[in-house]
Amino acid sequence: MSKKDENAAKGKAEKKEAPKAKGGGQPKPKKEKGGEAAAKKGAPKGAEAAEADGASAVPVPPPRLRERYVKDVLPRLMTRFEYRNRMQAPRLEKIVLNVGLGAAVQNPKLLDSTVEEIAQITGQRPVITKARKSIANFKLREGMSIGVTVTLRRERMWEFLDRLINLGLPRVRDFRGVSPRAFDGVGNYTLGLKEQIVFPEVDFDKVEHVHGMNVTFVTSAKSNEEAKEMLGMLGMPFRT
Repeated sequence: MSKKDENAAKGKAEKKEAPKAKGGGQPKPKKEKGGEAAAKKGAPKGAEAAEADGASAVPVPPPRLRERYVKDVLPRLMTRFEYRNRMQAPRLEKIVLNVGLGAAVQNPKLLDSTVEEIAQITGQRPVITKARKSIANFKLREGMSIGVTVTLRRERMWEFLDRLINLGLPRVRDFRGVSPRAFDGVGNYTLGLKEQIVFPEVDFDKVEHVHGMNVTFVTSAKSNEEAKEMLGMLGMPFRT
């Protein structure tokens, strides 16, 4: 057999052994299951799941003032007023913040900034209040937006009271204590603040309008004496 015949036979054998690929190109290597692509996709999900599990595993600490009320204030109230049952002792039920904005009649955009500020202070979005009747002297019509209000209960109530007593009131200019005469006769107390910037959550540089607010503490006390005693034990700095 000549050399040309041997080379032709070798070429035919190589063509038979080589696999045929689509499009005349080289055969593509098969992708292994569970390779690097699967590992890359699975790694972030596992990391996010681990972070979520770790975040959910950390318990949220209870409000400090609520723990203080249960462990310290409540036993002292029962001794002071000689209650027979723990349910007879006065307790804080809710805190209501009310902001009146007469300037919003001329400039309605003030309501938007006030809503954001109260939401930052309390951690809860307030509700816009409407005028109940028209007053011509004030250019006020029924249904116009003139203020905001928010009601706090449970954890948010205790957290706000803690920030008010320890951060807000000490920043009031020429502060000498709150008035002990602002009770309504049935155990509810109303406190007036002239500026919202006493709270550290409010950025002074972004304040468009300085306004005050009324803070009402609604309690289950039956008399002013019981409510004052409870608030005083919680840390309310009454003027002497």
